[in-house]
Amino acid sequence: MQSHPLHFKPRAAEKLADAQLQRNLRKLTDKFVQGRAQSIRELEDFEATREAVVTMRQRALDQLDIWLEIFEEQARARGAQVLYAETPQQAAQMVLELAQARQVRRIVKTKSMVSEEIGLNAVLQAAGMQVLESDLGEYILQINDNEAPSHIVAPVVHKDKEEIARLFERVHGSSHPGEIDIPALTREARLTLRPHFLAAEMCVTGGNFLIAETGSVALVTNEGNEGMCTLLAPRLHVAIAGIEKVLPTLSDLASVLRLLPRSAVGQSISNYVSLLSGPRDAGAQEGPQEMVFILLDGGRSALLETELREMLRCIRCGACMNHCPVYQKIGGHAYGWVYPGPMGSVLTPAFQGLHAAPDLPQAATLCGECQVVCPVKIPLPELLRKLREMQFAQGLRPRSERAWLAAWAWLARQPRLYRLFVRGASAVLRLIAGPHGMIRHLPIASGWRAQRDMRAPDGAAAAAWQAARRKRTAKQ
Repeated sequence: MQSHPLHFKPRAAEKLADAQLQRNLRKLTDKFVQGRAQSIRELEDFEATREAVVTMRQRALDQLDIWLEIFEEQARARGAQVLYAETPQQAAQMVLELAQARQVRRIVKTKSMVSEEIGLNAVLQAAGMQVLESDLGEYILQINDNEAPSHIVAPVVHKDKEEIARLFERVHGSSHPGEIDIPALTREARLTLRPHFLAAEMCVTGGNFLIAETGSVALVTNEGNEGMCTLLAPRLHVAIAGIEKVLPTLSDLASVLRLLPRSAVGQSISNYVSLLSGPRDAGAQEGPQEMVFILLDGGRSALLETELREMLRCIRCGACMNHCPVYQKIGGHAYGWVYPGPMGSVLTPAFQGLHAAPDLPQAATLCGECQVVCPVKIPLPELLRKLREMQFAQGLRPRSERAWLAAWAWLARQPRLYRLFVRGASAVLRLIAGPHGMIRHLPIASGWRAQRDMRAPDGAAAAAWQAARRKRTAKQ
């Protein structure tokens, strides 16, 4: 997947002006946000489960090398190969060489953010191989000129059923008159995909988790396509995952699965959970003849040594983006890389460098909702603040911005002058707001003001609040 995080601002402006996208993104609130709230209420011990999972994930990261060694030992004992890739390019090349060595021409894939991270489809297709995405959302994007996913769990959330029906008509030659029937669309996709499952010589999956205790990969889906990919006797199954995905035990996996589907799409449990351990046994009719794990570093071990290490606890549920007021307005494509939303605003600069994604740490209101809903309690607002501090220290923010902040810092250290400034600015803003008390146009913040109205500040109310605060402090 090509990376364009440098172009966040123009892309965000483009998405904000897209009325169709704004309507489509309401599904995040209508389905995922409300669904999560309901499913979380079903868990009486939600906070205790959450704390336990945080402890599990942190334990795995604190001793990552040990658990990876145990995973490798157990996976090899079950007949699988385990390869390590330091870079995304190296991981993609490994998959290509595995396919070429076996003269593979037809490949089916399940949804995998790591395969997007390494640009796998483009590498395989450039070598003349046919690669088909089997996840319905990913398949829709693939036949739409290889469009990138907009969401890590629901990759096609930015499109509605009418857009998808028109795409199927163009690509499949089908007809969908009248009211669009979603079951009919999924049936059409299923009939199109079925021959590819049967003919594929190789399957590529991601890995939601790697289980050290058993040397297994855990795949969590709602469609069952992972079973079709891995069980219909392909010659080779390649599972690609980041090194941080390792969990010590199956018991740990059971705990994580109490939170993952609830946080992701508001379900108490996913439709399918597959645990795959090595190739098929002699005489078995299902499963691959060979199984290879490719474990990608891609900057993860370096991140483990920084102040941003807590980001590696992420279980890729997407809850942070579902609840983010920025993502809810612009979708995932504006972020310019594989991981959008608050998690992407940390991961993209962490993996690609602050210079490559200068605006992403600023692409958040710091309202804290992402941290509140994160099942593994990643302090995303704090990590974004750390990235902003790093940017400022490295001189990566515009000179004008740094000058304004320096002027504001100086003014904030002059209490009397600061109060005069605030009173004057409040009076000007009330004048701009007019009789309705709402500021709709503000020349010095036109980009911010274009999509929102702001209530004019009430100087009297602010003064009363400050006076009451001083009284409470004096009594203490």
